[in-house]
Amino acid sequence: MPAIAYFGPSGTFTEMALGQFTSLGVLDELGLTGDVQRVPLSSPPATLQAVRDGDVVAAVVPIESSVEGSVPPTLDALAIGTRLQILAETEIEVAFSILGAPGMTLAEVRTIRAYPIAANQIRQWLDVNLPRVEVQFASSNAGAAEDVAAGLADAAVSTTLAGERLGLPALANGVADVANARTRFVLVGAPRPALAPTGADRTAVVLMPDNQPGALLGALSEFGIRDIDLTRIESRPTRTEFGTYRFYVDCVGHIDDPAVSEALGALHRKMELRYLGSWPVATGTGRTPPSLDKEIEWLAGLRAGKGDR
Repeated sequence: MPAIAYFGPSGTFTEMALGQFTSLGVLDELGLTGDVQRVPLSSPPATLQAVRDGDVVAAVVPIESSVEGSVPPTLDALAIGTRLQILAETEIEVAFSILGAPGMTLAEVRTIRAYPIAANQIRQWLDVNLPRVEVQFASSNAGAAEDVAAGLADAAVSTTLAGERLGLPALANGVADVANARTRFVLVGAPRPALAPTGADRTAVVLMPDNQPGALLGALSEFGIRDIDLTRIESRPTRTEFGTYRFYVDCVGHIDDPAVSEALGALHRKMELRYLGSWPVATGTGRTPPSLDKEIEWLAGLRAGKGDR
């Protein structure tokens, strides 16, 4: 029975993502067969550390929201410590439920618990429907519901799953400021061979260029000259020295694609680099890297002593 950690407690969107990895057959494809032991942990860093410590074989964490952008604790935890590898991704449409204490009506709500990212995603709804409510931060979406069940607040911004498990009635469902908001979750494990290229893949790296003029431009040019489409570039402080940053780069393609492998090799010669993985995308985005078959064939001909046209 494989043990897989997730950003908990029970009832979070992250647990739903773990269920989706299971139902889509991703775990089976990765050899993680059998009934899954779900292990809820208190934060994305703690969830990933459980993989490093060998307590679980994999972990599921949120990495990016279509509304709020990247999840900094996840990015930071992937960049430091023993290297881990992203094995797969999935996306979930995120709309919240307002869960109330038993007997509570929406008009009676004066305090509401919410995970900070969730609070930002429904700020307009709160201003219109609960303009005088006091927003109190919780450790997670499901944690907000647990706080209500413990009598610490009148209501919670949470999930239907958490409400069902804790017996909390939904005062409102489908709550979101942005329609069709989605969050991307990743399955992370120890380094291993990536799943085979599908033609719709993502590769992620963390770049640590020298703090010199043109260093970042030189790094990004390795993708540009090979016509590799970048889908994300983001900086995060190293936390070691003021003014120094890591750069998180996602590109379309797979490490087995010649153009991508060339770019990674060139970057490795220039700077410190951490490979985060290559995996199939949940939804298609960007243009696939160009095929280098003709160039490879031409070089093979030269090596074989054939004339060049």
